[in-house]
Amino acid sequence: MAMTVGGETLRDEQWLGKRLQEARKAAHFTQQSLCQKAGLSYSTLAKIERGAIKAPSIFTIQSIASTLGISLDELMGTTEEPKSPRLVTQSGVRFIYFDINGCLVQASQRALTKLAEDTGLPVDIIETVYWRYNDDACRGTLSMSDFNHVMAEKLRLPSLDWQTYYLDSIDVIQPMQDLVRWAAERYDVGLVTNIMPGLLSAMKGRGLLPDVPYKAVVDSSEVGITKPDPAIFNLATERAAVSPGEILLIDDTPANLQTAQQLGWHVLLFDDYRIDASTERVRAALEPAK
Repeated sequence: MAMTVGGETLRDEQWLGKRLQEARKAAHFTQQSLCQKAGLSYSTLAKIERGAIKAPSIFTIQSIASTLGISLDELMGTTEEPKSPRLVTQSGVRFIYFDINGCLVQASQRALTKLAEDTGLPVDIIETVYWRYNDDACRGTLSMSDFNHVMAEKLRLPSLDWQTYYLDSIDVIQPMQDLVRWAAERYDVGLVTNIMPGLLSAMKGRGLLPDVPYKAVVDSSEVGITKPDPAIFNLATERAAVSPGEILLIDDTPANLQTAQQLGWHVLLFDDYRIDASTERVRAALEPAK
């Protein structure tokens, strides 16, 4: 997927780097001064700005936005995302897809931080290796055991059990999980998630996701496609058995929302740094709907 910034057509990772660089300069920060104030390593920021880190964590991006004195929406260029309740009530949304990571739970960054603490390795080094192989694992082209092996090899660790790190680091976003239960009484609901093999079932087994009747679940590692590839949204539309205009996606990643919106879905951006406000925005959008 490509986007246009300042007249240039850029890939997703280039687009994010360009947005960040422009916002940093507008706030009169050098890379060094921003890193010092935000508590980031210089190498991490430099890699994000040049597009070498494909998907930096939401925690990192939020830290940058806060330091620059702007909202996450402003940094990501999503202040014009459709989020008025009228959009939902007038469109007749019948089906709601929820993202998991960053919407229903927080885990990845907490797990990466814990791994850094346990191993003594710099977290930016761990993040770089993690994001290099994350997509392959989420597409199911790397099994969990293969992912553990390659991570351990690249980080020069004797072994690694990422599933345990991930599950033990999960912090449930309770307001949103409560909202899923509320929504399931009024709408058909489903999950569409980029996730590694076995993690979704393990989360369900531990009671870390709302226990509601999901009409459709799209697990990237099972279908072999990750967001924001349009194919996963087309598949999710088929499984929802409704028209695209009757689907609402709640996700914390702007690129995912943009693709879904281009395919005719309605979208709401969830900001897990403003949990209560974001949850209330979703509820306000859905409550008047009949």
